[in-house]
Amino acid sequence: MRYRVLGGTGFEVSTYCLGTMMFGAVGNPDHQDSVRVIHAALDRGVNFVDTADMYSSGESEEIVGKALRDSHRRESTVLATKVYFPVGGEGPNRGGLSRRWITRAVENSLRRLGADWIDLYQVHRPDHRTDIEETLDVLGDLVGQGKIRAFGCSTFPAAEIVEAHAVAERRGLRRFRTEQPPYSLLARGIETSVLPVAQRYGMGVLTWSPLASGFLTGAYRKGRPIDLSRGRAALTPHRFDPDLPGNAAKLDAVEEFVALADEIGCSLPELALAFAAAHPAVTSVIIGPRTMDQLDGLLKGASLVLTDEVLDRIDAIVPPGTDLYRADGAWQPPSLTRPALRRRPVEERAAAE
Repeated sequence: MRYRVLGGTGFEVSTYCLGTMMFGAVGNPDHQDSVRVIHAALDRGVNFVDTADMYSSGESEEIVGKALRDSHRRESTVLATKVYFPVGGEGPNRGGLSRRWITRAVENSLRRLGADWIDLYQVHRPDHRTDIEETLDVLGDLVGQGKIRAFGCSTFPAAEIVEAHAVAERRGLRRFRTEQPPYSLLARGIETSVLPVAQRYGMGVLTWSPLASGFLTGAYRKGRPIDLSRGRAALTPHRFDPDLPGNAAKLDAVEEFVALADEIGCSLPELALAFAAAHPAVTSVIIGPRTMDQLDGLLKGASLVLTDEVLDRIDAIVPPGTDLYRADGAWQPPSLTRPALRRRPVEERAAAE
């Protein structure tokens, strides 16, 4: 396992970060088995663990906390979690990035994790209802109180990262130290602006979905039937239906990547992870195994380094900055989901006619 410094935090973290979204009801409901997978990752040199309060409604944080306590590895593990999505109960004010919610959510996360502090506390998505100054201010307070060591953002557009840094500088506030964007062989859009902006501000970058929702595992291949009634395909069939042009393009690219991986003597997942880790802006690549076998397969190529020739051939298959699909299909900003934000009031339009 290789290690890199996470932006300006001073934390030295493994190039592969253990993502725990699949531990709990959403993925592996067996807590003891999930704990064994976490212990195995730590034994293999992974010292960076990422979770979130909304993963299985807090269950993932509980599993991570148990694993770290049982292994006595809390001191040697860089622990990251996230806040934004609603967790528990009904009604308003149970999510977002307000001072009211963050101060409550961090205490809940600390309790579930059984921890005295969180190394990296990340805002899971932008909150356009809350002033970014409010969010940075409360996060800075949590650092001062010793409840978190550093904080970052996740899946922020480049413009909002720039805005957050400008506000922090103008108001004398602590700033985001990391960004967590989606990045893979099939979704390279962040190379256009997010990664250059992160480099400009000296931010650490931990990327998610390196296997492109399973397309880069080898489970979905051109010409083979895809069961749209099971697993992820059942939840989002529009992202897997091979008859749709966008999915056909992904399958075409996968065939070329399979051939390239065979030629250089590695598996498709190994190629995918090594690609994400090769970008100079990327500090760590999040892997999300559900089982021990999956963990073994993902860590098998941890020492793989791609040559310039291989990276050039990857660029020829999916050009730099190109997204073959929308990587963050689970969330879109209000500017896209709320038509009223893109349309002038009817009265105003009628008066102009």
